[in-house]
Amino acid sequence: MRREAATGGTRPLHPLRIYMVLESDFTQRGGGGAESQLRTLARYLRRIGHAVTVITPLLPYGPQITAERCYGLPVGRVPYPRIKVLGGIIMALKVAGLLVKRRRRYDALHVHIGHNLGAMTCLIGPLLGKPVVLKISGWWELEKGLLAPGRGPIDALSKRWLKRASVVQALSTRIAGELEKQGFPRDKILVLPNAVDTNRFRVRETLRAPGTPFTAVFVGRLVAEKGLGALFEAWAQAFAGRPTGQVRLRLVGGGPLEEELRTTAQRLGIADQVEFLGHRDRVEEVLAEADLGVLPSRIEGLSNTLLEFMASGLPVLATRVSGSEDFVVTGRNGWLVDVSDVGAMAAALREAASLSSARLTEIGRQARHDVVEAAALDAVVGKLLQLYRGGDPRALGATTPAAAEAR
Repeated sequence: MRREAATGGTRPLHPLRIYMVLESDFTQRGGGGAESQLRTLARYLRRIGHAVTVITPLLPYGPQITAERCYGLPVGRVPYPRIKVLGGIIMALKVAGLLVKRRRRYDALHVHIGHNLGAMTCLIGPLLGKPVVLKISGWWELEKGLLAPGRGPIDALSKRWLKRASVVQALSTRIAGELEKQGFPRDKILVLPNAVDTNRFRVRETLRAPGTPFTAVFVGRLVAEKGLGALFEAWAQAFAGRPTGQVRLRLVGGGPLEEELRTTAQRLGIADQVEFLGHRDRVEEVLAEADLGVLPSRIEGLSNTLLEFMASGLPVLATRVSGSEDFVVTGRNGWLVDVSDVGAMAAALREAASLSSARLTEIGRQARHDVVEAAALDAVVGKLLQLYRGGDPRALGATTPAAAEAR
């Protein structure tokens, strides 16, 4: 019989039934980082023989269907009255009733956003003897959600319920430190990043052909928190005046700042070097043609794009924010600079562009190795399965490129 490692020895493997709770919409349209990560984990778990059900609220902007299948996964949406405050309380109580009623249909619970539904799940799960993994993604929960300062008494109660989770999955060491400051038990906090499907992304096998422009790529929403204004300033400092065809910056994604960024590129004299590609369903094809991934964010929890850059064998230029500082190590797999430090960013861009294609490939292969070790699907899911089975998070440890470099 196949067996897996678990706290206190080994135990027989058996298929698990996991309920994933998401206080957001989950549809075929995609969604943001939380939805994308849930989809990645759930489909992989299903592929290796486990069952996953997604529980969400029936939101006014989503499909008005209480039960359907998305990406092959059963999705249950809980209806509630559209009444401020009262509606949220009723929704949480209905989820509690659902979890109690269906308690024999699942073995573990995984909360993907630490908000009201997550708090109720963290209250009910332990009462039913079910392991609850609570994921804290970062800036939204800590700055706008239940963990933000100055919340009212009801939210303070919900925060206490969040602390009842069996395990708190922090996506970065910075988030883990903040959770500890807020009173979450240290022995329940595990630094465990989002997972990336490394098989989806391929490393370029051939060196950049002579005459091919040095290509940097950004992937994400064109919004203020991504720091693209600073990136454009740095790009201009590094490359303004270069002949057309020597360097190019490709932006994948759309957003409200697109026209402003086009104007900025014109003003800085780099418009002929910047390509706005819009949304791409197969972003891995764009990454396979790049030499450098750039992530100039002002704030992150842990960027899925960062993991995808590294999985594609790209060196990464990133700012020192949550998540990125765990994965990007200057001189090892890329360049890490302070937020909005245009001069340091420009210097890193010049250095990257001056390196031979062979040297960039060598750094990129280190990036690929680092992300496979820390965030490949099988590595992350292997730890989650132990947590779903009631394993002790202290036995799992945390491995990041920054920690490896420090050793």
